[in-house]
Amino acid sequence: MHGRPRKAPKPEDLAAFSAKAEKLRILQSQFLSNHHQKIYTKEAVELSAKLLEINPECYTAWNYRKLAVQHSLFESNLDPDAVNSILNDELRVVENALRQNFKSYGAWYHRKWVLNKGHSSIENELRLLDKLQNVDPRNFHAWNYRRFVAALLNRSDEDELNHTQDLIDKNISNYSAWHNRSVLVSNLMKKKVQAFSQKDEVLIREYELVRDAVFTDEDDQSGWFYHLWLLDQTVKAESPLLTSSWPAHGSDITLSGDRYLDLGSSPFNTYHFDSGSLPLILYFNQAVEGVNVSTVTVSSGFNVNKDVIWKPILSNNSKTAHVWVGQLKFPKVELDSLGAYTLECMYNLPKKNQWMDLVQKKYHGEMKNFHIYEPDSLESDLVLPLDHLSIKNEHELSDSSWQEKIIDEEISNFRELLDCKIGKLTLARLLTARDALVSSDKSVHSEEVLRLYSELMKLDPPHSQFYKDEHSLILFEKVISGRESLLSYCFRYKNLTSSSSSNPICLRLNGLSLSRLGSFEKLLWVQMLDLSHNELRSIEGLEAMQLLSHLNLSKNKLGSFTSLESLRHLKSLKVLDLSYNEIGAHSVDTTKYLCSSPLCHSIGSEWDGSELVTDGVSLVSYWEAFFILKGLKLTQLDITGNAIADEKFTAFLAEVLPALKWLDGVQLN
Repeated sequence: MHGRPRKAPKPEDLAAFSAKAEKLRILQSQFLSNHHQKIYTKEAVELSAKLLEINPECYTAWNYRKLAVQHSLFESNLDPDAVNSILNDELRVVENALRQNFKSYGAWYHRKWVLNKGHSSIENELRLLDKLQNVDPRNFHAWNYRRFVAALLNRSDEDELNHTQDLIDKNISNYSAWHNRSVLVSNLMKKKVQAFSQKDEVLIREYELVRDAVFTDEDDQSGWFYHLWLLDQTVKAESPLLTSSWPAHGSDITLSGDRYLDLGSSPFNTYHFDSGSLPLILYFNQAVEGVNVSTVTVSSGFNVNKDVIWKPILSNNSKTAHVWVGQLKFPKVELDSLGAYTLECMYNLPKKNQWMDLVQKKYHGEMKNFHIYEPDSLESDLVLPLDHLSIKNEHELSDSSWQEKIIDEEISNFRELLDCKIGKLTLARLLTARDALVSSDKSVHSEEVLRLYSELMKLDPPHSQFYKDEHSLILFEKVISGRESLLSYCFRYKNLTSSSSSNPICLRLNGLSLSRLGSFEKLLWVQMLDLSHNELRSIEGLEAMQLLSHLNLSKNKLGSFTSLESLRHLKSLKVLDLSYNEIGAHSVDTTKYLCSSPLCHSIGSEWDGSELVTDGVSLVSYWEAFFILKGLKLTQLDITGNAIADEKFTAFLAEVLPALKWLDGVQLN
């Protein structure tokens, strides 16, 4: 069991273990002989029962008994009494095995298999579960089995909810009962059962219940986890919403013959495209599927809807994603000949076989010339007003007053528990949720939240990295949300032949001690990003910024190319600085086990292992780097200062990146 220190066995215990092991070996040998010879006699079946009583984890024995049951049922000619006798014997074997180990996967699966035959009485199952849950109230096997039995009995969710209430009243530390309660409450709200049809009323009752638990024992985590689930239910949108997009809502598009797109006079809104298509980016608050030409309509002076190819920035190899990118292809004619046109884009999200109109965008434009920027001189003047950074969602919940009221009351209550670390953490989460409900971009409570996470880093050193990541997310949100704040981090490149307003903006978020990034829906417009001199170990989520052409990640704590997985999807990236990180310095790639963002991906699943790089450089040594970099069209890369950056690796890079012109500050031939 958890928390029990191991003790050295006594000599008599070792002798008993040896005798038990010898007996087990003999039983296993006899059992396997019967299994291989397909012997299903009474004696052979009883032998398997003895084996399972000693070792309930022997999966082969459970499978053997299934075959034996099928054999016996066939010979019984479906006589009801004989069938019931056979299946009841199986239930008794399972019960004996559970007495030995009531967390045996094989035993619980076998019991489900028997009951699914439909011939056994299930009335006794709840009584058995009560006995087992009295021994171990948090046995998740028993809870899963209880949900299975309740479904067979057509037992209502209300009755099961009352059962969890009884268990919580007996022991507020029963985490499994709290978890089961969350499942049942969710089901009841979805079904809109009487007394559960009004979400706000249900949540208020549940908050009152869990508040009593956490104030009774503030050190017990069970109630705190349930409170966290309630907070998520309070702020979570009922259906997917389009959070942000590029081009932004209401933009006036100007398309020039030298392949420049201008959405207004501000340098925030210029984009150079070097292919025959223009990216359209949709960012949703939840992962969605079904974005295609039939659900997204694009029309203009020329018919382009059929030419738009929508692709998800995939999440965990599923068909759903938070970010979808559509390539708007232009006709194979000179751009100057297109003339003025109107571009209209409307997104409809399918839901339960109905179409829900989420957003409609209109773009109008005419052609004019636009000069390319020259990245030689950096000017620190502030830029023009930020008018077109992200879409203003017109389909947010019309009335969030009940949410605000609930969270305000919780904030007031939990200010009384600031003497414990979990109270501070919950208050920080509540204040963050409260700011998220405000329609303005200002984070009213950001300073207090940052202070709480700073205090938690000192109070709870073992979890300081978690608090540091949360602190970084709030700081990042604070920096980019407010207009005045964001402007102070924006710089622009200027050359002598063009006006400064024509040059793209560089967002410089360097030296902020950031360990984690977020709020990418507000940064879809960014083409040049400086994240140097931070503490980043991963860049998960950065793949949403599809317009990035210049990215500086130097002097962070990136430990491997796995932590750079997002780069695979940044097809516009030309300049990348990875210098002075920790790539290659760690033998174990810990980034594979970091908490995933909604936009994380799997690496290398399509590789068959047969690809080799020329000049004798094998992919086996650098396969992660190969899969991160192979699809990019980098012209400039800096990898110096990393443990992996030796002569062989630089030769490998030169082969993998054929468009590369500069490597570690040296021009390539």
